[in-house]
Amino acid sequence: MQLGYARVSTADQNMDAQLAALTAAGVDPARIYTDRISGAKAERPGLVELMRSLRPGDVVVIYRLDRLGRSLHDLLDLVKRIEAAGAGLRSLSETLDTTTPTGRLLFHLFGAIAEFERGLIRERTMAGLAAARARGAKPGRKSALTAEKLKMVKVLWGDPAVPVSHITKEFKVSRRTLYRELGPRLEN
Repeated sequence: MQLGYARVSTADQNMDAQLAALTAAGVDPARIYTDRISGAKAERPGLVELMRSLRPGDVVVIYRLDRLGRSLHDLLDLVKRIEAAGAGLRSLSETLDTTTPTGRLLFHLFGAIAEFERGLIRERTMAGLAAARARGAKPGRKSALTAEKLKMVKVLWGDPAVPVSHITKEFKVSRRTLYRELGPRLEN
């Protein structure tokens, strides 16, 4: 029996292309397990349920290797668990089938290449962030406090009679945001 697995990293991404490809490959839509979570997360409910459902002779069908695991170590671990259940893995994009010796060899090669590519992406991202910082940009999420609100918060922050909890409620920010933006609070 074929069991499918599809995953997208965020809620706003669409997995329709993966589901269509799995169905076209002959996987019963009722036997397709899905996750809307980062592949880096160890606990993926759909994948956990898929692994529990595996029986000897089953084949796990995925759209692409990176939909199953994000690192070579993760992929190898999952394939070992799939094989321990007496099942195999078939990736549609890489035309790879671990039920054959050639497919197992190709799996290891593709897994190594995918990990290499992820490392390159990480390096380029870090280089881009460093370049942005060198230009004076502040990458990341914008502060919850506008310049105007920050001026008002500084006045309250300087008055020890005003509780921190009052400031957080009034400006809808966390304590952590206040301490990050303003540093330690001086008490008299």
